[in-house]
Amino acid sequence: MAGSLTSKGTPVAEEARPVPLIVTEDMELLDDLLRLCAAAGTEPEVHHAVPERRGAWEAAPLVLVGDDAAERCRGAVRRSGVLLVGREQDDPDVWRLAVEIGADGVVRLPDAERFLLDRIADAVEGVGEPATTVGVIGGSGGAGASHLACALAVTAAREGRRTLLVDGDPLGGGIDVLLGGERTEGRRWPDFAGARGRVAGGALEESLPELHRLRVLSWDRGDSVVIPPEAMRSVLAAARRRGGVVVVDLPRRVDEGVAEALAQLDLGLLVVPGELRAVAAAARVASVVGMVLPDLRVVARPPYAPGLDDGWVAASLGLPLAGELPWETGPPTGPADGAPPGRAGTPLARFCTVFWDRALAKGGAS
Repeated sequence: MAGSLTSKGTPVAEEARPVPLIVTEDMELLDDLLRLCAAAGTEPEVHHAVPERRGAWEAAPLVLVGDDAAERCRGAVRRSGVLLVGREQDDPDVWRLAVEIGADGVVRLPDAERFLLDRIADAVEGVGEPATTVGVIGGSGGAGASHLACALAVTAAREGRRTLLVDGDPLGGGIDVLLGGERTEGRRWPDFAGARGRVAGGALEESLPELHRLRVLSWDRGDSVVIPPEAMRSVLAAARRRGGVVVVDLPRRVDEGVAEALAQLDLGLLVVPGELRAVAAAARVASVVGMVLPDLRVVARPPYAPGLDDGWVAASLGLPLAGELPWETGPPTGPADGAPPGRAGTPLARFCTVFWDRALAKGGAS
């Protein structure tokens, strides 16, 4: 009789969230498949043949059939999302077996491990609408980019959106400080510096500090760590797969890690104080950022030098104007009053609400 168990040998509850289904008696193959499932952040259901439990075969988001079990899966309900998995590279009968069980394809390990990991992760997390990802960059020193990034994230979370705030500047002192969460338990960037390949989005989200109803990936108080481009790519891709919004606070200098972040943004906001020197500095930043990010918009920050206004700042940079950035009571350096940037009812919160309404509209029109 086919057993129904998780990889830890515990019974699977009927009401449990659907998990991948593995059908095999090959213990070496099973070990490999369990390892890949763990890397994707899931614990599969394991059987030796087609499950006897009604609907189990059909309900699984992905079915991995070992080539040793293909004969036992004949007659199973035809469905998509079935893969025939094995290790024998030269088996002439493998494709016949795949056709007989209605498999979408044949996967051979170890060569196709990366492909299979991606398929498992996609099945577990779902392939829905990716997160709208916005980067915030200061056009000059002290422009207030981190303050705006926090306010955007706080506003999005307050309005009920799944939100992740990413601190992309190792020299910025930690964006969690602005949110009053530098002592909150959770993982920081140094924990992900060695990330390669696929990172499970759910596991990433759950491991991060939760502040003001959003998740934050910031820095610890130790020595700064350069973010390798592979780590930035893996972490942001995982965050985007979860949907909602992702806000990335970025430094003005563009290294390989920052370039990777820019490549994953849907749009960027360049915060520019209304001063001639700040506009000149922002022009240099825009020229570099614009080589990677095609949709870069200006957020002008008053007060303005005589003769300048928000339209002049944007026109001087040759970029569209996203709006004028209001301050709550000057740009604070931390939540001294216990409230984060963008707290409800402030002009900054209203600015952020309008921005999200426009950015999340069809086509992201400004």
